[in-house]
Amino acid sequence: MSFPSLFISHGSPMLALQPGASGPALACLAQQLPKPRAIVVVSAHWESRELRVGSAAQPKIWHDFGGFPAELYHVQYPAPGEPQLAGEIVNLLAQAGLTAQLDAERPLDHGTWVPLSLMYPEANIPVVQVSLPSQHGPALQRQVGQALASLRSQGVLLIGSGSITHNLGELDWQAGTDSIEPWAQAFRDWVVDKLEKQDHHALEDYRKLAPYAVRSHPSEEHLLPLFFAEGAGGQFKVEHSGFTMGALGMDIYSFA
Repeated sequence: MSFPSLFISHGSPMLALQPGASGPALACLAQQLPKPRAIVVVSAHWESRELRVGSAAQPKIWHDFGGFPAELYHVQYPAPGEPQLAGEIVNLLAQAGLTAQLDAERPLDHGTWVPLSLMYPEANIPVVQVSLPSQHGPALQRQVGQALASLRSQGVLLIGSGSITHNLGELDWQAGTDSIEPWAQAFRDWVVDKLEKQDHHALEDYRKLAPYAVRSHPSEEHLLPLFFAEGAGGQFKVEHSGFTMGALGMDIYSFA
């Protein structure tokens, strides 16, 4: 079986303790799939100048945030790494003309361990994280996804972890789940429409063409993992849709 690639909106780090609607959706999605032999994640929270691939045999996790309850800093996700797969990823990228370096020191950031803690709470599946050279925009991420797509038929689950909308300055921390900012909804709906139509050119030029693009993403790093998942996968499907705090999109997409 060939696994789909996934795009996961990982929301606030508090998702690990307060999973809301996303937690059950992620758990259900994981249950519908065979158990992967490994998971490869591109997270919005590992921005880099050049491509890097985590190669630790037992990666630590990083509570890469501040100002949250003490309980959150005690959460652990002791999944193993897989150095051999990390080396294979570097080779696949090289075959696509992309240079990447192994990094045995980088811990797993919350864009990786928070959603995985809801999908695979046993933490017994090897995890390899690939960095996000965000200054190179959507085209590079689609190319990285295409370079790694063959892993899907080898029991590897490929995940891009970000958010379909991400403007922390406009969040309403008191808003209920039914409160959605119209501008955030408009941007999300435009992206879904272009994904359904496989309009790659419009998607890559989203900052000029999409409504409220810059308002939805003042910087690009949380949307770029979508292009990794799209490049790695096939047929698009919305697995879960919703917003928290008025404007933080929590959509989950698969590309089978």
